[in-house]
Amino acid sequence: MKKLLYFVLLLVLAFNTRPLWEEYAEPYVNLAFMDIISEEMEDIRESPVVTSTVEKVTGEVKSLVGAGPEKTEPAEKPALTSPDSQTFSVYNIQIGDNRTDVEKEIGAPKRQSQNEYGTDWYAYHENYQNFLMISYDEENHVNGLYTNHDLISSNIGVALNTPKETVRGQLGEPVDKMRKGLTYYMLNETDEHDYYHIDNCFVTVFYDVHEQNTVTAIQILDEDLEADKGGMYGENSTALRHGFEYQLFDVTNAARVNHGLRVLAWDDRVSETARRHSRDMAEHSYFDHTNLKGQSPFDRMKEGGTRFIAAGENLAYGQFSSIFAHEGLMNSAGHRKNIVSDHYGYLGVGVSFNEDNQPYFTENFFDN
Repeated sequence: MKKLLYFVLLLVLAFNTRPLWEEYAEPYVNLAFMDIISEEMEDIRESPVVTSTVEKVTGEVKSLVGAGPEKTEPAEKPALTSPDSQTFSVYNIQIGDNRTDVEKEIGAPKRQSQNEYGTDWYAYHENYQNFLMISYDEENHVNGLYTNHDLISSNIGVALNTPKETVRGQLGEPVDKMRKGLTYYMLNETDEHDYYHIDNCFVTVFYDVHEQNTVTAIQILDEDLEADKGGMYGENSTALRHGFEYQLFDVTNAARVNHGLRVLAWDDRVSETARRHSRDMAEHSYFDHTNLKGQSPFDRMKEGGTRFIAAGENLAYGQFSSIFAHEGLMNSAGHRKNIVSDHYGYLGVGVSFNEDNQPYFTENFFDN
């Protein structure tokens, strides 16, 4: 039994450190067997004995090279009340509320970044707990809200984790298309989110397919804000690219906190690697983890100077925003594994746009 345990531990440690030795071993050993077992590693890591031993070894290594951010203590959830004039509120905030009143209750934002509507998302959170983003109009009134935390309240009994059937039972059939100029856009071809036009707002309810199609997030936009956007995509700009990168980083960390995981640190070096891959895909019209030179994500990260013992990559293309990209990635089993993995401490995000303003998103996760 001990021999079997030692073998499993050796296998897990060899897999985690593969990027450090594979380039030297490849000329002499056929490493195809490592690809075959890679999908089984998560199950092996779940063994309590394996996990504790690997964590001990990993801790000793990190004491020498430095560790990423640790898990944070849970923050107190605010008392939520049913909205008085609209169907939904987030953190007791409704569309039209004054910014001064909002920040008197929830404090100053942690980040400001441009969104696809030409306004800014202001991110509010306590180390990514009680996370929400708010957009304001020129008069500093709320015209956009988003959260993927338990901050949703309504007067129809819909909140985080509410089943899709309950949402549709209360709100009816969702909107399936939206007109922009002379073009109609289909809104919900995946059935992973619903659009509703209520209270002079466009409300998008996102569902988690891995949690029995229950509510996982909500976005609420004033109808005038939506009407001012000429197409479904924002216009390509450096400010929007940076905005999408930071927004994807923030909502990813907010999702990790929901799953009891540590917050990932932003890494500039690997962000540039991710950005180059997004730009390459956008310019050459392809969508793949392997680039046109045959390089894998791990090849690109090493070429960019990132040292790691564990790494992963998520890609998304064509979603309207980082919010939609993230929610889609969370509904994809393989991508979700990267987002909610406890084996990473750092994240870099890179975004680029093609000639039709469609964004390409690359997330590079790693630990060292």
